Amino acid sequence: MTPEATEAWKKLTRLASDNAQRRPPDTGLFEQLSFEAAGLLLDLSKQRLDTEVLQGLLELGNECHLQRRMVELVSGAHINLTEDRPALHTALRAPASDRPAIAGPVESTMHRVMVLADSIRRCAWRGYTGKSITDVVHIGIGGSHLGPQLVVEALVGKHYRGPNIHFVANIDAANITKSLTHLNPERTLFIVASKSFSTLETKLNAETARRWFLERVNRIDAISKHFVAISSNIEAASQFGIAAENVFEMWDWVGGRFSVWSPVGLPLALAIGTAGFQEFLDGARAMDEHFSNTPLNRNLPVLLALTGIWNYNFLGITNHAILPYAEKLRLLPDYLQQLTMESNGKSVHRDGSEVHIHTMPIVWGGRGSNGQHAFHQLLHQGTRSFAADFILIANTNDRSTHQRWLLANGLAQSQAMLIGQPDPDPHKRVAGNKATTTIVLEELSPAVLGALLALYEHMVFCQGVIWNINSFDQWGVELGKRLAIPIFEQLGGKPAIRQDPSTRGLIAHLINHGPSNRSMEDD
Repeated sequence: MTPEATEAWKKLTRLASDNAQRRPPDTGLFEQLSFEAAGLLLDLSKQRLDTEVLQGLLELGNECHLQRRMVELVSGAHINLTEDRPALHTALRAPASDRPAIAGPVESTMHRVMVLADSIRRCAWRGYTGKSITDVVHIGIGGSHLGPQLVVEALVGKHYRGPNIHFVANIDAANITKSLTHLNPERTLFIVASKSFSTLETKLNAETARRWFLERVNRIDAISKHFVAISSNIEAASQFGIAAENVFEMWDWVGGRFSVWSPVGLPLALAIGTAGFQEFLDGARAMDEHFSNTPLNRNLPVLLALTGIWNYNFLGITNHAILPYAEKLRLLPDYLQQLTMESNGKSVHRDGSEVHIHTMPIVWGGRGSNGQHAFHQLLHQGTRSFAADFILIANTNDRSTHQRWLLANGLAQSQAMLIGQPDPDPHKRVAGNKATTTIVLEELSPAVLGALLALYEHMVFCQGVIWNINSFDQWGVELGKRLAIPIFEQLGGKPAIRQDPSTRGLIAHLINHGPSNRSMEDD
């Protein structure tokens, strides 16, 4: 059944028509619409919700068999239909007794990851000249990059004692060139993270790193002491020169954007230690248990998901801003862009039939309070509809004026979006009545950050269930990759006669204005 055929969908359509511009009553909303779990407070009291709407959304979840699908997710059912496999990222943070079918390989691989991280942090891992590792360059893209970089930046503190960690993802040579500048090859370790070991950007950057390394050490056998891989393609990693014992398996039942809990999290273990990494997993596990065991009407991921459905499908909201009021969470909008839009940016149902309603909106954002002096003007007085998540941290161990002002600004912005500002001068008038959620972290610890990321993972899954789409494939990503292959050759001089006129003209322009008589292979 498509969601719009349910009785609850029809009821919610009527409620949206009747109540879209009505503000909910002010009394008791925070008590009714704020919920706590795993070190997080989820406050929905500034959303355009009332008890009747919320009840309708819960009925929609029931008609879409949300509870049953939640059980299927955590029990290992093959919910990724187009690739005929489960999505077992939750199993990576579960006790071994809860995942007997995969316990052996997971325990073995993750133990090796932890041993490696401890060895590098204790300066026991030595490079080919016997020197310890001071710098780690993590090469990946998408899910194998965004999660680790976000978490490392968020959790590394002023007393950090691990190696310097550099992240390379962009195929633009400026990214890896900047990262390699001033590094000592004798004391640098490279992590190549690619499930297939063939992702274009990662492969090219890894080859550049390998060439940089060999030009300086002139010893092919030294690669085994300075390169490790996170991949399911051991043969390709071996051909690259990485020793088999330095390859950490990535399983096909973990999607890239859900992989920070896997060996892909090695940079995190290096940054905050293996005990910190385990705390990160435990925090996510706490949210998993809340998700699995809490009734829908008090279930944080479910309520966050249903609120999004109300905004996107019934109130006509087309974009969603992620607004972390924390410098250390500056990469959270980037991470959630991939998690949400790559998962639920779909136009067909699970059975392949066409979707006739909107699915995921555009997700974007930026950190506060910088955004207040950039794009918040549009949020307050522009004509575009939007929803927003404000993310605040209650306890930063910082009672300075800076922190108080940061929190004050976050609360004031969400308040302004709710109440607006009446004024006889139309230029100063602010409409208000904007839909925002506030998520408060008790502290920015490994456990609470793990819970926050798991909250959003489960939200994405629940929205996919309501829309009856597969949240765990990303076939659309592949098209541009395929089209780039002939264009690369044509930029090197091969005829572009089969290209569409626009692309053919752009190729010619780039060749005419590029380095004279020089192909990409000459670099």
